[in-house]
Amino acid sequence: MSDPKNRSEAEWREQLSPEQYRICREKGTEPPFTGEYWDVFTEGTYRCRACGEPLFDSDTKFDAHCGWPSFYAPKTEEVIEEAFDGSHGMRRTEVMCKNCGSHLGHVFPDGPAPTGLRYCINSASIKLDEGQ
Repeated sequence: MSDPKNRSEAEWREQLSPEQYRICREKGTEPPFTGEYWDVFTEGTYRCRACGEPLFDSDTKFDAHCGWPSFYAPKTEEVIEEAFDGSHGMRRTEVMCKNCGSHLGHVFPDGPAPTGLRYCINSASIKLDEGQ
């Protein structure tokens, strides 16, 4: 596969399932309480489903009762890119994998200490690397 920043849409379609492609590449979302990780609290590192970049540690995951995996901080600030999202008549901050540009979800200012942030992430955008 080519460098994630230069992959063609055909390469992304070949690598990702249709649902993963819809969410990661077309900025979709999965219905709440349906994703693989919304209620998983296994120890490990959550990586970008598309490129494998380490994004979130399991010790920052919490139950936000929203139906999506929620984290109060990324692994490092350098792995996440943010952009304004005015779609669906809402004002939100989209979060993307900085390494490949894949849509992950959104960040909200209603999370727990120590950051006060809630990174609300689609399960289809991440993959748990258990014990890492």
